[in-house]
Amino acid sequence: MKEKLASFKRIKPLNLFMLTVAGIINAFGITVFLSPVKLYDSGISGTSMLLEQITPEWMSLSMFLILLNTPLFLFGLKREGKLFTFYAIYAVMIYSVSAWLITDVLPIDVSFASPLAGTDLLLCALFGGVISGIGSGIALRFGGAMDGMEVLGVIFAKNLGISVGTFCMIYNIMLYIICGFMIHSWILPLYSIVTYAAALKTVDFIVDGLDRAKGAMIITACPWDVCEALTQEFGSGMTVINAKGGYSNTDKGIVYFVIPRFQVTKMRTIVHEIDKTAYISISDVADVFSANHA
Repeated sequence: MKEKLASFKRIKPLNLFMLTVAGIINAFGITVFLSPVKLYDSGISGTSMLLEQITPEWMSLSMFLILLNTPLFLFGLKREGKLFTFYAIYAVMIYSVSAWLITDVLPIDVSFASPLAGTDLLLCALFGGVISGIGSGIALRFGGAMDGMEVLGVIFAKNLGISVGTFCMIYNIMLYIICGFMIHSWILPLYSIVTYAAALKTVDFIVDGLDRAKGAMIITACPWDVCEALTQEFGSGMTVINAKGGYSNTDKGIVYFVIPRFQVTKMRTIVHEIDKTAYISISDVADVFSANHA
């Protein structure tokens, strides 16, 4: 009982507000741009859209979203935690209710064409993907999720020897192939891939930001000289790890340094002026949680 109370105490009003916004945005992108022209979203949302088209009229998109997503989030409860599961189910509920309001309650005609983009499939695919991606990205940013497919990916991808992203991509490819056979046309599934790509890029932008930092791992025989030069130039701290060359068997140092993307060239020039043989490995850094210098 105390554990349950502790979990609910960790619920933040700001997160609930932003998840509400995320659900509404996602529903707007799906119902105003994708559903009217029969384009498909990805994951469980896309599956729900297909099922809505091939089942009786009373079985709506909103109903399938809840019926398919909720069990998946509950299935991943132990691995993902109670707080994430609560946030995710809440976001899906808001998404579902908002979709129902737009399609069945509000005076908006989304029965055969998008009210904003008409029947232009490219516009609908792009704007539907971007807007739904904004909703999904906000949900992820504030501790929830808009689709249970990623939960399945986290649980099963490792056992299959693939990444979560690859697991979701395989599922979506299979979904679009099934859609093509079901509707006897490949035009809408192909445009749905455009939607998927636009949504994926938008989610990355919302979660990681426009200009992701770079992590530089510098292997050099002059680590302290490199540190001094980089600190003077950029005013940032870094971490030095003692190392030994595997081929030369000489003492070296590994300097780890987080730097903005646009300063990578300058950093590389400074390092190679000090040590022409320095080895530099660059990787993306999505988040930096501490500003303390090492």
